[in-house]
Order: sequence, then C-alpha cells, then structure tokens
Amino acid sequence: MSDEKHQGLQSAFRRKLLMGMAALPAMSLVSRPSFGAGPATSVVNTTGLAVTDTEVTVGILHSVTGTMAISETGSVQAEKLAIEQINATGGVLGRKIKFIQEDGASDWPTFAEKAKKLLVNDKCASVMGCWTSASRKAVLPVFEQYNGMLYYPTFYEGLEQSKNVIYTGQEATQQIIAGLDWVNKTKGAKSFYLLGSDYIWPRTSNKIARKHIEGHLSGAKVVGEEYFPLGHTQFNSVINKIKLTKPDVIYAIIVGGSNVAFYKQLKAAGIDLSKQTLLTISVTEDEIDGIGGENIAGAFACMKYFQSLDNPNNKEFVAAFKKMWGEKTVIGDVTQAAYLGPWLWKMTVEKAGSFDVDKIAEASTGIEFTKAPEGYVKIHKNHHLWSKTRVGLAGLDGQFKVVYETPDLIEPDPFPKGYQ
Repeated sequence: MSDEKHQGLQSAFRRKLLMGMAALPAMSLVSRPSFGAGPATSVVNTTGLAVTDTEVTVGILHSVTGTMAISETGSVQAEKLAIEQINATGGVLGRKIKFIQEDGASDWPTFAEKAKKLLVNDKCASVMGCWTSASRKAVLPVFEQYNGMLYYPTFYEGLEQSKNVIYTGQEATQQIIAGLDWVNKTKGAKSFYLLGSDYIWPRTSNKIARKHIEGHLSGAKVVGEEYFPLGHTQFNSVINKIKLTKPDVIYAIIVGGSNVAFYKQLKAAGIDLSKQTLLTISVTEDEIDGIGGENIAGAFACMKYFQSLDNPNNKEFVAAFKKMWGEKTVIGDVTQAAYLGPWLWKMTVEKAGSFDVDKIAEASTGIEFTKAPEGYVKIHKNHHLWSKTRVGLAGLDGQFKVVYETPDLIEPDPFPKGYQ
C-alpha cells in the first residue's frame, strides 16, 4: 500500500471503520418498548427462522475491512440506525430486531461463506448486505438455494432479478443512461473516456454506457476505456492518456479506496475539474470523506440521493444519523439506500403478516416508503425501486449540490432492450 493511500484511508475514515467493526456478535440496540404482544410465532414463522415471541434476528453483511470499507461502513451505520428506530417504535410484528453482523472483508468468497452462515446457522429472517456486484453475485446462489431474503443497497448494472433480493439502489436506466443523457444535453459532450475498477459492475456498466454513447447520442464516441484492480493506486499513466486525448467527459467508475489516489493524482497532474468535465457514478459523500473535497471539487455525480437534499424526511434522517454516529460523519447514496432496507422489510413483513420469505417476496410489490430520505420510494414488481435520478456537483466542503433531478420517478427496468 502506498503512503498516499495509507494516509488517505487512515486519516479520513479510520473512525468509520472502528464504528463499523463494533458489535460483530448478535446484539440488540434498544429495549425501551415491551415486546411480545404480536401474533403467535407459530403463525408468523412456519419455516424455522430465528423468530421468537419477542425477537427476530436479521443479518448485516458488509465489508468493514479491506479496500471496500471506505464505501460499505456507511451502509452498516445506516442499517443499525434503521433497526434502532424500528425497535424504538415497537419492532416488527411485536418483536424486537436483533442483528448478527459479519464482515465480508472485501473478498467475494468470504461474502458467500458468511451469507451461508447467516442463513443456515443463524437462520436470519433477512439480510441487509453487500456493496459490489461481485459480492452480490457471490451470495446470490446462496440466498436462492437456502431461500433467504437479501436487501441490496448499491446502484448497479441491472441485468438481474431475483425473488430473493430487493434492490434498493438504482439500476442502469435510472443512473447510467439518465446521467449520460444529462451530460450530453447540458455540456454538449461528444467524446468520453471510460474508466473503471476491474470487476463485473464497472465493466458491465461501461458496456451499457458505450452502447448508449455510440448508439443513442448523436455524434458521440468513446475515445478510451481502461480498468484497474481493486485497491489500485497508480493512475499516472491513464491520466497522461486523458491529457493527450482531451475527452469532453471523463466517465469514472472507480470504487473503494482507489478513489483516494485517483482524484489526488488527477489534481496533481493539473486536471482542473471545473474545466474538464468528470462524471462519476461511484463516488458518494462516503468516498469524498477519504478523497478530500479539495481534490474532487467540480466533479459531477449521478445518483438518486445526496446528503444535501432539502426535504423534511432527509433533514430528520441526517440529524438522526449524525446524532448516532457523530457530527463529522457523512451520508452517501448507498448509505441512504441501505437505510431503506430494514424499513422496507418491516413494512413488507407487516403487510404479509409473516416472516416467511416466500410470503415477503410475494407481498413486496407496491410497498411504499413515504419517509424515505430521498423523498419517496416504491417497490416495483421486479423488486427494484421507483426513484428519481439526480446529478450533484462536488464542492470543497465534500458535499454535492444538486444541479438536476428528474421531475418524476423513473420506473426501474433491469433488462433494458438493446443494452443486454
């Protein structure tokens, strides 16, 4: 690990890692309400899940160590906040939520191993987890084999639908295509340099991006495309190529701790993001906490949520998050989407009148969360969420200022015609 990366990670989010590592064993967060007044366990739990008359156990499965910890620790914090709030208001079907937290350690086989433990050994009623598509792909066969329910919070490439997953982040039509349309229209962008970390999400996302650029944006072209291993810290070579090709847009899908090195090296190379358009779909406020606002100011991000959103739901959420995790903590898109998971699960369980996964899967369609920090969400029959698309401009303060949002919710379409 280079000194640059080491210092960036340690100084910016060591605090977050320590908080994320807390409470790895099963535990509950609050005990104020009295529990046990719900329907009989024999009625609401017919498949042997970890449900008693007074408690229900769920799993939290994210990386709190390794290169992805910079991104995933916020998800852990948000899920614990949601669980605390749900318990404070009476729990789920009269039962207090307990959680068992496991560390995927930025390693896909480890995710699969821990997922099996949570489902088979711990019999968790649901699991909130994963960040990368690689980790999700690793655990998906486990959830389908053992009939578990995963609430997955990350924006992703789409091209997937499962009875056993609720996708609370955006898919490609809501983020990639919408973002490219925006930058083409508002910036007159015609040439694009595609960058990404080397695994399924960036490669598939850039495949979709290339098809949209070359097939749907008049006169537009891709002038470069490169990928880098997770944890990569040396970007000077590709930065030199960018300076030579002078693309209208640097389209960046670099994930995790690598972002710290990438944006610092961009600035050191003299690339001024107030003049050179950069559009990312992978950097949220969580990553800026490590990158530093001064190194990314001027960049655009296409997400559905930014901490700066000005609505009553978000103000309440941000205040509660900072009260629980500290005033200096930040909240990114995936963190917010992770917060939705426990709430959507609670509402679906109560609609179904059961913790049984098959009944939850059937009852999920149409579930609405009007208190979502992003404003409002609704579960589509394809298990993705209706949501708005927004573009934010990074400032020196490490926050994104919303410069565009779609007037209406975008219907999720994980299998867009012509992009598969």
